[in-house]
Amino acid sequence: MTEAAANTPLTPILEAIDHKVKNTDVVLFMKGTQAFPQCGFSATVVAVLQKVGVQFDDVNVLEDPELRQGIKDYTQWPTIPQLYVKGEFVGGCDIIREMYEAGELQQLLKDQNIPLES
Repeated sequence: MTEAAANTPLTPILEAIDHKVKNTDVVLFMKGTQAFPQCGFSATVVAVLQKVGVQFDDVNVLEDPELRQGIKDYTQWPTIPQLYVKGEFVGGCDIIREMYEAGELQQLLKDQNIPLES
């Protein structure tokens, strides 16, 4: 959440997003679910996370227009998907793909003590 957003009262949807982000080690706000991504960008991030072997929660923003806008407002990031690790916004599809290719995503997860499956 941006500093400006942190200083304003949270709406119920932003409170719910904040709770999910802060209480889930790895969460992906996406279009669809990890079992059934509903856009290519979400599918790409799911594939990367599966290759890395990390367990993650998914939140389908297509289920609620308020949630879909709320996640964009939460980070001041205009696109979906959005990945969070230990309460911190990591990025969207291009950033996650680039981090994976450079080995940075794997290192971030290790540094955060997130277990990876082999």
